[in-house]
Amino acid sequence: MLPAMVLCAGFGTRLRPITEVVPKPLLPVGDRPAIAHTLDRLRDEGFGPVAMNTHHRAESFDGALPADVRISHEVEILGTAGGVRHAAGAMGEGDVLVWNGDVLAEPDLHRLVRVHGESAKGIATLLAVRRSRGEGTLGLDPTGGVVRLRGELFGNEVMGADFLGIQVLREATREVLPQQGCLVGDVYLPALRRGERVEVCLHEGEWDDIGTPHALLRANVRWLRRMGIDCWVSGDAVIGGGVELADSVVCPGASVAGRGAVARCLVLAGATATAPLADAVVMADGRIIAAG
Repeated sequence: MLPAMVLCAGFGTRLRPITEVVPKPLLPVGDRPAIAHTLDRLRDEGFGPVAMNTHHRAESFDGALPADVRISHEVEILGTAGGVRHAAGAMGEGDVLVWNGDVLAEPDLHRLVRVHGESAKGIATLLAVRRSRGEGTLGLDPTGGVVRLRGELFGNEVMGADFLGIQVLREATREVLPQQGCLVGDVYLPALRRGERVEVCLHEGEWDDIGTPHALLRANVRWLRRMGIDCWVSGDAVIGGGVELADSVVCPGASVAGRGAVARCLVLAGATATAPLADAVVMADGRIIAAG
């Protein structure tokens, strides 16, 4: 199976102030950090070696990752394309699976790799979900090639799609990646302008991009639904006798006091929430971030 890279160096700007304290990939989704779901998926599907880049709050990842994950630290943030290039030594040669560290999904990765392998012309294969024509971040031609990207048109669009941030890069594409830059803006767009091909493999299931407080909370509620439970409370968390929890995740060292309902809330590690409360992320320093 292919080597893989999880992109984790970003600043998480849309999640501030939460990401001023915790980098986005380490924010909880259910009983573990978001990145742990992805790493477990890659391990279970046989991908490896697995590399991960760090920059923003890089020290937070110390001791939080499996020992076999290879860290590629960026003193200066390099972007998605530059990050993959910088981590080349950690992954070895060949095609590589690249997965955004803030994306949660359970795709058929073997199908993605098979679709990629069946294409003799595509410089990369992007995982995407179907949208109506003209909608989404991508436009596709009848054969599954990208013909719309960031508002530019390169052919006849018959279907729209949303890119999930999961992709397979061909070895030849890796060899020409810039030292600093973006895979979409600095690699795929110029390639499409030159008449080269970027493929798409469609994903049929749910997915989450935890880039905003609302999306982070939604991902936690969806996890509860998949697990068939109404809430998840860490074993060392403290819940007051007058509190009624619903659709909420309470992390290690956290507590919930007061009286009444706490619904659709994420109480981060070490934080204290006070009922009644709804549709919020509660930080350890007491800040309450609206997430409805």
